[in-house]
Amino acid sequence: MMTRVFVYGTLKRGQPNYYRMFNNINGKAEFLASACTTQKYPLVIAGVYNIPFLLDIPGQGHRVHGEIYKVNDQMLKFLDDFESVPTMYQRNLVKLEVKEWLGQTEGEERPSPGCITEAFVYSTTTYKPDWPSLPSYESYDSFGDHGLQYVTREARD
Repeated sequence: MMTRVFVYGTLKRGQPNYYRMFNNINGKAEFLASACTTQKYPLVIAGVYNIPFLLDIPGQGHRVHGEIYKVNDQMLKFLDDFESVPTMYQRNLVKLEVKEWLGQTEGEERPSPGCITEAFVYSTTTYKPDWPSLPSYESYDSFGDHGLQYVTREARD
């Protein structure tokens, strides 16, 4: 069974945890499309490790840009564990506007730019009280000019 997942943080291409999407020990993942949320959400960088969090507060922040992947059950379980579901993040369905669809579609028509689709996203309701007032980003980049570079798990004490 394949499931669609929308990633907006360190699992995107060019970001520190991207390689985990393609480690076969974790399962299978296939890139489908670039997309953005149809609703605004606060995407903040928080905590001592500068972790990106999508706060489950629809209507605040920005429409968040990211990538849609198709993952198998094994990868979904890995991602749930990696994202510490349900304590740190919760996995919820989110509506997305397709920017560019590159993935294969089995016999279906390729979704065109601007069309709406759904995927699971790891967002959080278990955030600290001050997080909604943190700067909010449209597109996450660990190496961005905010200077809040993500601290990899290997580099944490």
